Amino acid sequence: MHQPHAEPRRSIYYPYQVFDAWLPTQHPEPQRHPVVIAGAGPIGLVTALELARHGVNSVVLESEQQVCEGSRAIVFTRRSMEILQQAGVADRVTANGLPWRFGNSYYRGQRVFRMEGPHDPDDRFFPMINLQQQYLEEYLVDAANAHPLIELRWGNRVNAVEQGGGRARVEADTPAGPYTLEADWLVAADGARSAIRTLLGLKLEGASYEGRFVIADIRVDLPLPTERLAYFDPEWNPGNTILMHREPHGIWRVDYQLPADETPEQALSPESLKTRIDAQLAMIGHAGVPWEMDWSSVYSARTLTLPDYRHGRVLFTGDAAHLLPIFGVRGANTGFQDAQALAWRLALVARGVSPEALLATYSAERVAAAREIIDEAGKSTRFMTPPSRGFRLLRDAVLSLSLTQPFVGPLYHWRTSRPHEYTHSALNSAGDDNALFKAGPAHGAPPQNVRLAADDFLLDHLDHSFALLYVTDAPAMPEPLMDVVNTCRAQGLPVRVLAITGQQPGAVQPVAGADDTLADASGHLRQRYGLRGAGGAYLLRPDQHVCARWMTLDATRLRAALSTAAGLATTAQPTGA
Repeated sequence: MHQPHAEPRRSIYYPYQVFDAWLPTQHPEPQRHPVVIAGAGPIGLVTALELARHGVNSVVLESEQQVCEGSRAIVFTRRSMEILQQAGVADRVTANGLPWRFGNSYYRGQRVFRMEGPHDPDDRFFPMINLQQQYLEEYLVDAANAHPLIELRWGNRVNAVEQGGGRARVEADTPAGPYTLEADWLVAADGARSAIRTLLGLKLEGASYEGRFVIADIRVDLPLPTERLAYFDPEWNPGNTILMHREPHGIWRVDYQLPADETPEQALSPESLKTRIDAQLAMIGHAGVPWEMDWSSVYSARTLTLPDYRHGRVLFTGDAAHLLPIFGVRGANTGFQDAQALAWRLALVARGVSPEALLATYSAERVAAAREIIDEAGKSTRFMTPPSRGFRLLRDAVLSLSLTQPFVGPLYHWRTSRPHEYTHSALNSAGDDNALFKAGPAHGAPPQNVRLAADDFLLDHLDHSFALLYVTDAPAMPEPLMDVVNTCRAQGLPVRVLAITGQQPGAVQPVAGADDTLADASGHLRQRYGLRGAGGAYLLRPDQHVCARWMTLDATRLRAALSTAAGLATTAQPTGA
């Protein structure tokens, strides 16, 4: 029988709650579930919440009975916040997190590079926000518990998976013993040590780097801003790198690289931790300041991915699908994009609206995204932890030159996580006007947010549907376009129509047929999206990425674009993103 840790984890700032285990002896088990999700970490919970927004039930199995141990992922990007806004928890993250936009690199006591994250009035969220993962998981658990389509089963560990007959059969172990449940689809969101990946005998492809880092979360009072701090080749840790981040509740994250011959056990000894952290605090001018340890761990930099994220009835997402270096905050932030990209497709397939082939486009797009991220992350990793004498010579030359030559500063840039653009996705329209646009997000790009009023942004008006943004000065949407929209809705395809008008905010006359009417008297939205006049339009997928745009839209092209984007067009074959 599975016996998860039943005592609250230790923390000097976070009050852990132990949830009751779900026991098969207390609940009748239905014959079959539409979706079972393994893992109640951030990625699994976002997947469940996204599926629920599409009207699809899921059961979430979590082997533990409490949220994660330690702060783990602490930096969330603007795009992640936009996804978390859709999941319903962004307000809590904003209220409790620490936003920031600058990163600093130091060498021999001199700042040699200052990174600035882009931020303008059209952005609701900052480029980055720091919050410990326990809090994010807590917010997501609360959201999941509040949704009637999500069942969260604590203390349930996946022991075995069988496939056949168009379903997945899962054996879950609990404190009361094992039981079996069946699902049309199984989502593996069970993390870096994915049991499901092991059970299916799947291997990740890519590289693992020899450099190891200690993560140490300490409570300490430092009069420093919320900015990323990176220190290269310090005297107390020659040839290596140290990173520091401020976290809420007086906590600071200190990451430092270990010498090649030091074991994790040696590195995590209290004596070693105290010596290194005292040395780091002294180096930044705060020798002797009192501090208290909360949590520490050791990690290695890895750039690995599965070559395919679908295996029969099993779909992989997050760290179960790929392992990315911590440099550039890529792990959880990439996983959120996985979850969003998977959920809308899986929902359409689970509801019988789209064929299973649509799921192949999820794998194609997200594997391509992972490989692009791995290429970028590899550059950062080789700079932070040179894997050979040649790379070290190059890195040391950059360090030396940076003291007097500003042009080498950008080589310190950590290539922060960013949303992937599915430029060549099979779901993009082949018959639109994408090539004619001079501005705005192109095929496969994520949306550009636009401030419509003081606290009103374009992305606030999007939901789980395909979104048709249509420019008009008429009192009603064109009837042929609405015929297409209504036909698609009758077939189960969710479509939301947003009319963009030149009306003044506060005095908007709704456009008949549109689900929402957006006032754009200044023309700012139309300018940002490169829309020149009435009849111009964008079609956004449910994950908000652009799949079509037109200078002038007609019903035939709208019908074709929606069919392609939903995987219904016979010509839409899965390709790399």
